[in-house]
Amino acid sequence: MQKLLSSIVMASLALGVSNAVLAKRVPTRVVQPADTGLSAQEQRNRQVVVDFYEQVFQRHQVEAAVKRHIGSEYIQHNPYVGDGAAPFVAYFVPYFQQHPQARSDIKRVIVQGDLVVLHVLSREQPQDRGTAVVDIFRVKDGKIVEHWDVQQAVPEAVANGNTMF
Repeated sequence: MQKLLSSIVMASLALGVSNAVLAKRVPTRVVQPADTGLSAQEQRNRQVVVDFYEQVFQRHQVEAAVKRHIGSEYIQHNPYVGDGAAPFVAYFVPYFQQHPQARSDIKRVIVQGDLVVLHVLSREQPQDRGTAVVDIFRVKDGKIVEHWDVQQAVPEAVANGNTMF
């Protein structure tokens, strides 16, 4: 599992670099269509995660999204949020109250079996440079049951002229 997760993260980062060579600006949205060679189950897993993410990080409907998309057992690997649905709600409801303009835009979605990986630009304010995020979700029986993430601030200057997206 560790090797698979490492491969997925590396693939998502490689996609970001190759796309950056083609376009030197941050696109507003480059999410591929759901039907690009995915199995029916993978398409459903993709839809669950994208719906959840947009409901939480675009519309700030945390409790509704959790109720609809988080499984009864939810394992959280982010060190700032506890396991389970209640700690997720307890973390993000106050966060969005303090940061009402916060938005996270999905740039890419990668799906392999029960894992859905999102490559995201997250900003607290529209004018922020933001944070590049790779979120990894595991889906079981139509519910999100596990989450990992890695984050990196979008720098003001880069050594290679490429964007992070």
